Amino acid sequence: MNMIELIKSRRNIKKFRSEQVDETVIKNWLNAAAMAPNHRMTEPWEIIFIGSETREKLNHKSNFGNAPTLFAVLSRHGATKVESEENVAATACFIQNFNLAAWSEGVGTFWSSIGITGQNRDLLKVPEHFDLLGVLAVGYPEMIPDPKPRTPIENKLTYLP
Repeated sequence: MNMIELIKSRRNIKKFRSEQVDETVIKNWLNAAAMAPNHRMTEPWEIIFIGSETREKLNHKSNFGNAPTLFAVLSRHGATKVESEENVAATACFIQNFNLAAWSEGVGTFWSSIGITGQNRDLLKVPEHFDLLGVLAVGYPEMIPDPKPRTPIENKLTYLP
């Protein structure tokens, strides 16, 4: 599958099979994700793997689709507001790289913003100098949803003189 097909076929997976994805494979995707663009090579992302006890306390409405692997993705604060914003953007690129790497090997992901609340920040032991971009659920899809309609890109383009 070429890159355009990969991007267009990727879906948020809401229901996962119980089969565990090998941790070595996940780490390989994390290493690939770390090639994300990041201003001044800040590499602001940090990962917190979430065990079953913490997962229960997060009390997600669908239990993250029963994905066998969960981890939180953090973005380190910068020295300035602008650097912090750049770090968030870089970490979002990191997440998308991870999602595409997993999808290229038949593994699905679901990016949940559940971790952003103060209570969940505490449960996940997020340090004060980090933003919590969300929790990624990772596993083999039980069901792959149909694509949702998208606004044509032509409706999103502006040309300046």
